[in-house]
Amino acid sequence: MTAAAPAGSARAAAPAQQELLRDFLDQLVQQRRMSAHTASNYARDIRALLALCGERVPGSLTAHDIRRFIATLHARGLAGRSLARMLSAWRGFYRYLARHHGATHNPCLDIRAPKSPKRLPQSLSPDEAARLVSIEGNDIGAVRDRAIFELFYSSGLRLSELTGLAPGDVNMGDATVRVTGKGNKTRVVPVGRHALEALERWLAGRAGIAGVDENALFVTRTGSRLSARAVQQRMKTWALRQGLTVNAHPHVLRHSFASHVLQSSGDLRAVQEMLGHASISTTQIYTHLDHQYLAKAYDQAHPRARRKKD
Repeated sequence: MTAAAPAGSARAAAPAQQELLRDFLDQLVQQRRMSAHTASNYARDIRALLALCGERVPGSLTAHDIRRFIATLHARGLAGRSLARMLSAWRGFYRYLARHHGATHNPCLDIRAPKSPKRLPQSLSPDEAARLVSIEGNDIGAVRDRAIFELFYSSGLRLSELTGLAPGDVNMGDATVRVTGKGNKTRVVPVGRHALEALERWLAGRAGIAGVDENALFVTRTGSRLSARAVQQRMKTWALRQGLTVNAHPHVLRHSFASHVLQSSGDLRAVQEMLGHASISTTQIYTHLDHQYLAKAYDQAHPRARRKKD
């Protein structure tokens, strides 16, 4: 009987690539409690690596191969941010191969993605945000959508956090909402008066349409959990109805919440806590938004800042 080739060999008797991928994703979900959305991103990134491998096994790749792959993907139009995320997934995959399939090296360790220009997140002005959330009407869909938009803007929730809420997560007495965010971490976030009023109206209407066993805070007209995709579509529809020309999506209201709170309070640490950012460096992007807003206001208001007309 011949011995099996090591995982670093092109002849390695390793499991089929798709089996490797399934096992890797299963471990991520079970051990790190990764969300389905994040696991889907990992799967896409690892499939890209396996496709680039061709007939070779992943354990046989070198740092030179990885650099060539990154250059190829960059030439196809992938931005530095996307490539950095992809490299992070590949490093994790190689750590898994080392632990479970005898891979002897991680060719991604010293590879860095090309730098991308920093793009500030899109944010609405206070007037635009107020116009978007100010949905009138007694139709159950309008009542629900106003509660959703008000909660986004009031508390800075992520889309997945909002669609994962249960009615019991809202505490009307304390004016807070309990949110389960990235990494299954729970935080309690304040809810403003307008959002509380909109939620109270929605909960009264929800009682008449939600299924008996449905535990979602926001449901469809037929009583089932409202999907993230449906929330995105509703926001685009309402933005057009409200006369907004911006590309409205849930994260715009999260960005607007962060930017407007920071403009008013200047408390970066508080904004970090409310957004659920693990690192304050992630929150600091909103200091740039704040500066941009102030600079624009200065240019418009200060007589010595205005350009002379030709």
